[in-house]
Order: sequence, then C-alpha cells, then structure tokens
Amino acid sequence: MKNVLTLIAPTKGGLENALIASLVDALAAALDGLGLTPTPPDWLSEGEACDIAFSEGEEEAVTGAIQSALDGADIDGFVQKAEGRRKKILVADMDSTIVSSETLDELAALAGKGPEIAAITKRSMLGEIDFTRAIHERVAMLEGLDVSIFEETLAGIKLNAGADVLVRTMAAHGAHTALVSGGFENFTGPVAEMAGFDEHHANRFEIENGRLTGRVIEPVLGPEMKLETLTDLSAKWGVALSETLAIGDGANDVPMIRGAGLGIAYRGKPIARDAADAHIDHADLTAALFIQGYRRSEFSAPRP
Repeated sequence: MKNVLTLIAPTKGGLENALIASLVDALAAALDGLGLTPTPPDWLSEGEACDIAFSEGEEEAVTGAIQSALDGADIDGFVQKAEGRRKKILVADMDSTIVSSETLDELAALAGKGPEIAAITKRSMLGEIDFTRAIHERVAMLEGLDVSIFEETLAGIKLNAGADVLVRTMAAHGAHTALVSGGFENFTGPVAEMAGFDEHHANRFEIENGRLTGRVIEPVLGPEMKLETLTDLSAKWGVALSETLAIGDGANDVPMIRGAGLGIAYRGKPIARDAADAHIDHADLTAALFIQGYRRSEFSAPRP
C-alpha cells in the first residue's frame, strides 16, 4: 500500500464526536469503489483517529470520494504517501496556532488600543495588507507603554488544546522544535517554555527607560524570515525539507507552510488553507501527530 488516509475526530469529552464504525466503513467502501483495495482501519486512537491504507489512485477522484463519504461531518482527513510521514523538524507559528489569541492584540486591549490594532491584525492575517507595514503601524500605536504590560498580557495567554503534547511528543521522538512568530520575544520566550520548544524566534520591541518607543528593532521577522528559519534549521540539522513540518494559520505563515514537507493550516485563514497540504479544522493540535502516524499511546504527557 502506497497511500494512507488519516481520519481524526474532535474529542470534546463526549462520544458524540467519536469516529463511528459506519463512517469509517463508508470511507473504506468509497476507496474500494475506486479499485484502490483499502486495508481494514488501523486505529491510532480508538474512536478518535484511524489510518486506512490504500493503493495509488487519481488524486481528484480520491478526494471527491472522501468528501462525499464524509458528507460534511466534523472530521479532519488527510491523504498522503505512507512512507516518510514522521517529521524531524517542527516549525510552528505562535498566535492563534500554539496559543489561542493574538498576543499583540491582547496587549493592545489592555492598553486601550484593542479595536484599532485588532483590525489591522485581521487584515494582515488575511493577506490584505503587507505584514511589515502592519506591524510598524500597530507598534507605533503603543508608544509610551510601560513594559510591565508584558506580564499582565502573559497572564491571560493560554496554549491551544494539544499544543504542548504535539511539541513534547515530537521532541521525545527526536525532532527539533522551533516557535517562529511575527509577534514578539517577550511572549515567545514564555510560550516556548510552556509548550516545550527547543528554541524561539520573534520580533523585538525597541524599549527606552522601561517604555516602548513605538518602534520595532530591525530586521522585522515576517513571512520570508519564517521560511528562512525553516530552511536554516533544515541545513543546520541535516534534515531534508521533505522531513519538516510547518504549522500556522495566517498569511505570514504561507511561505513556510509551502516550503515544508508537510504544511498544516490550523483553523486557517483562506490564504493559509490554500497553501497547506493538510487542514486541522475540527480536532485539536494532536491531529498533527496522528497525521504523522503517531498512536495516542506514544503521546508525551502535557505539561503539569
């Protein structure tokens, strides 16, 4: 068998979201109807995630058959080659990917600049305005803020479900992990520690006398620098780009999503979804482990 379909259901504490046998059987029948000789489901996590291996077929026909069988179910599915699924480098975006919020927007809200800055963030993530222009405009609005606001902002930041399990599991199996953000080091440092990343990269506020000047220290870490970080890590660790995974949600993640061997859009904006190999729309971030063929029994425990 050369291909594998991975199906992942969201688990929200109830059986209503479980992958039921009838749905899995329907998908296997759809593949069988195309003459692709599917194997019986291999459950990576009972009722939650399974693999169905099958022989090669015409991509458009396979995709159509799967979508028809799913019929709008809240299930994430991804088809890929069976070989080379486990990746050796993970590069992840922070805001709205590893954490549930946009950290600069949260800071801005505390500073009384929430709506103005959030509107620019939204347009930037949709790809409607240039990222570098957007970050300069937003930071300029924060001129004069006391740096004590960083701790206040951090107090409200939460990891997305499965974030630390994703990072710690891949690290435990030998992968190098990096948090790469168009946000700021004041947040990526603590978040990287929370989630278990090996390293982090982000922008830097210019600060004088304990207050923000309203300027960003150059160079700005934007979309192309995210990709550059991915390729630099690939070269540094002697890992082919085909063995890398990049995950993000917005326009500034597009280059690294396209450049990685496996690019994933997590709750992605349309521009990120179009660039990605796989989409996680319903399950939590552990879906990125199931996509790589990890079994739940192999998952590392979340941070206490």
